[in-house]
Amino acid sequence: MLRKDFIKSLSILAGASLASPVFSKTESYLFAKKIKKGLGFSMIQENLSLVDKLKLVKDLGFDGVEFNGPIDFTVDELLDAKEKSGIEIPSLVNRDHWSKPLSDPDASVRKFTIDSVVKTVKETKALGGDTVLVVPGVVNDKVSYETAWKNSIDSIKRILPQVEQFGVKIGIENVWNNFILSPIEAKMYLKEINHPLVGWYFDLGNILRYGWPEHWLESLDSHIVKLHVKEFSKDIMNNQGLGKGFGVELGKGDVNWKRVMETIRKSNYKGEWMTLEVGHGDRNHLRKLSQQFDEILKLG
Repeated sequence: MLRKDFIKSLSILAGASLASPVFSKTESYLFAKKIKKGLGFSMIQENLSLVDKLKLVKDLGFDGVEFNGPIDFTVDELLDAKEKSGIEIPSLVNRDHWSKPLSDPDASVRKFTIDSVVKTVKETKALGGDTVLVVPGVVNDKVSYETAWKNSIDSIKRILPQVEQFGVKIGIENVWNNFILSPIEAKMYLKEINHPLVGWYFDLGNILRYGWPEHWLESLDSHIVKLHVKEFSKDIMNNQGLGKGFGVELGKGDVNWKRVMETIRKSNYKGEWMTLEVGHGDRNHLRKLSQQFDEILKLG
């Protein structure tokens, strides 16, 4: 399907939705602002079967689990565990975008991860999810900013036919990759790709190294497809080392959660999900995280 035809079909659906009297404006707003709690599968450190791990986090108050893709299980195994536990699998995180960046000067390296992302897109669709998290590239002493920008955008565009075929979104995440360091750049990047199924998977904690999450939320607004939840302490970072900044409990770092939640609830974010991506632990650790997460969701 050509991009213009794809967008036209989306416009028709959107028009039909707007014409429908099913929800009032207030009801539609509240429905759009319902937030579901997720966490990464690797955070679950209990000696349990796949099914029992998912049942555990469901009992602890989580709605969904995010896996890495291409997945380590078969699709049938995950579908069976999903059905038996009642947990959702809203998204997958591609596992190859760091080791073989989409910005790499070597076309064969880029192709490896393009193929990996395509496979992850197919798996996401089969599992009932709607988003694949992708790191857009890496800038370093061997890869210039301009090279990374060009190669990254070209790589994402090569994935678009499969994205359209399966109706799965690509969520570009902000990470410590020396690339796309402001929300203005992020909007420019998305504008160059210019596709309704490519948006931003915004990490609220990663950004504290060089920005403020509420600024990115305001700028990217409806371009955000999913949210990762982390805490970060600049004081710990400055005194103990860069990565140590993540070693702080939810609600006790530098994320202004009240302002973040207020901004999310006022925004046009329709992604529903906020997914924890923090240190792993046993059921007691996960229970505490779930309770801390609930306190955050009450804000705003």
